Amino acid sequence: MIILYLRGSLTKVDIMIKSLLILTTLFAFVHFGNAQETEQASDSVLVAQQEIEKQKQELKEAKQKQKEIDKAEKAQKKAEKAQKKAEKAVKKQEKLLAAISAKKKGIEKSEMKIRKLQSKLAKGRTKGKMSPADESKINQKVKKLELSIAKDKEKLTKLQQKQ
Repeated sequence: MIILYLRGSLTKVDIMIKSLLILTTLFAFVHFGNAQETEQASDSVLVAQQEIEKQKQELKEAKQKQKEIDKAEKAQKKAEKAQKKAEKAVKKQEKLLAAISAKKKGIEKSEMKIRKLQSKLAKGRTKGKMSPADESKINQKVKKLELSIAKDKEKLTKLQQKQ
């Protein structure tokens, strides 16, 4: 350009316009080049912030899911505990019923023994073959069985009251 000016083909105005145009073009390249770099930097910061927000949201969701899981596990444990308690109550009731029936059978058995001993005593008296010592032994056995029946009946009433 300067060489053309020296030859005389370009005027001062043309040179100034062309140099102004070149300067403007250079300034535009520099300005837009820097602007793009700052946009990239702000974009990476923005992306990083969005990533952090996304991670926070995921963490919040994970905590909420964990709370729901814990709540479900707690409810399951509570249900299992209630079921065990119910099973224990059923076993206790069955055991109580078994004890009641055993006491009733024991009372009936003792009463049957008393009847047999009384019939034996009556037969021995009628035949006259029983000695007074044998009679007293049988009477002692009968009294002993009657005491055990009385105790068993008291225990039976207590068991029935528990029922």
